[in-house]
Amino acid sequence: MRYGQEINGYVVVSKPSNANAGKCLWAFAEKDGKEFFIKEFLDPKIPRADAMGSIADKERRFAECARFEEWHQQLRTVLRPDESRAGNLVLAIDFFRGDSRFYKVTKRVHSTDAEPHRLTVSQQRVVLRTLADSLELLHDKGFVHGDLKPENVLLHRPPKSDLYTAKLIDFDDAYRAGQPPPRDAIGGDPRYGAPEWLRYLKGDPGVSATELTQAADVFAFALLIHTYLFGELPGHVPAYDSPAAAVAAGAPLVWNSRAGAALIGLLTALTRPDPTQRPTIAEAAAKIAPGSRVSRVRVNLNGRPRNEGTDSHT
Repeated sequence: MRYGQEINGYVVVSKPSNANAGKCLWAFAEKDGKEFFIKEFLDPKIPRADAMGSIADKERRFAECARFEEWHQQLRTVLRPDESRAGNLVLAIDFFRGDSRFYKVTKRVHSTDAEPHRLTVSQQRVVLRTLADSLELLHDKGFVHGDLKPENVLLHRPPKSDLYTAKLIDFDDAYRAGQPPPRDAIGGDPRYGAPEWLRYLKGDPGVSATELTQAADVFAFALLIHTYLFGELPGHVPAYDSPAAAVAAGAPLVWNSRAGAALIGLLTALTRPDPTQRPTIAEAAAKIAPGSRVSRVRVNLNGRPRNEGTDSHT
C-alpha cells in the first residue's frame, strides 16, 4: 500500500503507517467523496502461484488465509455497523483480497487529542459509559474484544457538543468467548491483559481456553477506568511487570489516592483474580452511570450527586 494508490476503488490519501498496528499498515482513504480508514494485513499473505515452497506448504498457507477470511467475514455478519446499538463500534464496512494481501475498511473517525483524565467528571462519565455500552453489545454477541487499551479507543467530540464519546476500534484480536486463538497466536497487550490471559499466553497448563471469556475485557476495562480518571495505570509491587502479573500472583493493585471508597470497591471487583467472580460489563456500566441512558452522568458511583469542581472520584 502506498500514497496515491487505488485499492478496490479506495484512493489512499495519507502516507501508510504501521504505528500501533502490529503486522499491518494503515492509512486514510477516499471513495465517492467519503472518508475511510484502510488497513492492509501483512500476515497472512496469500501465496502466489509461482511462490517458492512445497505443495503442502502452499496448501497450509491457503488454508490459513481461508480461515482468516472466514473469520473476518463472520465478524462482519454478526457485528453490523447499522445495528441500533453499534453507533460507537467502529466496524468493518468492507473486507477484500487485493493481490496477495487482505484489506479491511472502516469509516474514518475524526478523533481528538483530549486527555481523559483532564476532562470534567460529566465528560469522563460519558466516555466510560459509551465505551461500556459498546462492550456490552460486543459481549452480548458472544465476543471478546481481546485487546482493550487506550490506543483502541478513539475520543470523538461531535460538532457543537462539549461531550466526548468513546469509539471502540480494532477487532482483529477478537474471538468467541471460550474459543481464543492458540497460545502462540493470541493477541493482546500485557499492560491491560487479564491474569488468565497472561497465564494462557505463557503456556500455564492450569488455564484452559474456555476460561478466556468476556471477563478478560472486564479486567481491562477496570484498568481503563483508572487510566481515564487519573492518567495512569494502578500501581503494584515492582517485582511484577504488569497489573495482570501482580493479580495472578495474589498481590494487590494500588489505586490512586483520590479514588473514593465506591470507586475502589468497583475496580477491585472488576479485577478479581477469578474471572467468574468479576461483575459483567452491564453491571459495571450501571455503577458508572446508573440508568439506561448516558445523559444521567451526574449520578455518583455511590448514588449521590457530587460537586464537579472537586478532585476526588468517590
